Amino acid sequence: MGGMPLNDMPWWRWRANVRSALHMLSDVRFHQECWLAGADGYGDVTDAVYRLVEDTWLDNWSAEKYVGTIFRDATEAQLVDLAVLRVLRIMHQVGPDAPVSAYLEHPGWPEAVHAARDAHVRLSAADGEDPDVPPRPLHALRALTGAV
Repeated sequence: MGGMPLNDMPWWRWRANVRSALHMLSDVRFHQECWLAGADGYGDVTDAVYRLVEDTWLDNWSAEKYVGTIFRDATEAQLVDLAVLRVLRIMHQVGPDAPVSAYLEHPGWPEAVHAARDAHVRLSAADGEDPDVPPRPLHALRALTGAV
C-alpha cells in the first residue's frame, strides 16, 4: 500500500485495513508461507478478519453504506460484502480460535479466497497498485496508518 494516496478517500485508514485483510485472505501462497508456517509479523486468519470488519462493522451491515468514504463505488462494496460473508461463515463454523489449518481445510475456503481475491484486485487496481505483490507485514500497515 505504499503507493496508495493517503488523502484520496475520506476514511483511507479503514480502507487500508480492509485492503490488508483482503490481501492476506486472498493469497494462497501467503497462507502456506506465512500463516501455516507461523511467520511472525502477519497475524493469523482471525486477525485478518478482525481488520476486515473491526471499524467498519461490515459484519453487521453492507459495505454499500461506505461508498464514497471507504469504497469508491458500488462494485467495490458488492465485492467486499461477498468476501465478508464467505469468510465470516467459515469463521462462525470453525471458531475464531481455530488453527489456521482448520480454515484452509474448510470446504468453503476456496470460495472465500476467490471472493477476497476479486475484492482485493478491484481495490488495488483502483488505488493504482499491483495486486500480485506479496502482502506486507502488519508493522508496515501500522506505519502507514499511524496506528500504535
